[in-house]
Amino acid sequence: MMEWYLKVVRNHYFDFAGRARRKEYWMFLLVNVILALCIGLVAGLIKQSWIGSIYALAVLLPGLGVTARRLHDIGKSGWFILIGLIPLVGLYLIYLLAQEGVRGPNAFGPDPKAAG
Repeated sequence: MMEWYLKVVRNHYFDFAGRARRKEYWMFLLVNVILALCIGLVAGLIKQSWIGSIYALAVLLPGLGVTARRLHDIGKSGWFILIGLIPLVGLYLIYLLAQEGVRGPNAFGPDPKAAG
């Protein structure tokens, strides 16, 4: 589980090109939420709330990058991330992120399942 998180943070920190499998995206999100909760808890206990903000800023770019690459895997532009800013309509983004990727190469690159 942690290897998916580290893959995004180490290898694809500022990478918006290519494709990301569902597993890569959801494992990154799961570990990110767990770490954010732990950091928030510790920061609250020591009354240093700014620590959570630093973590959020540190994972902002990798999070946007893996989301854009996940959208590329289903054949959508990374700009579809902006749908998440629209109340209720943003739920469609979750639907898109849960879809199976396009089999074979598409306009955004080779199939990550076939490569891995």
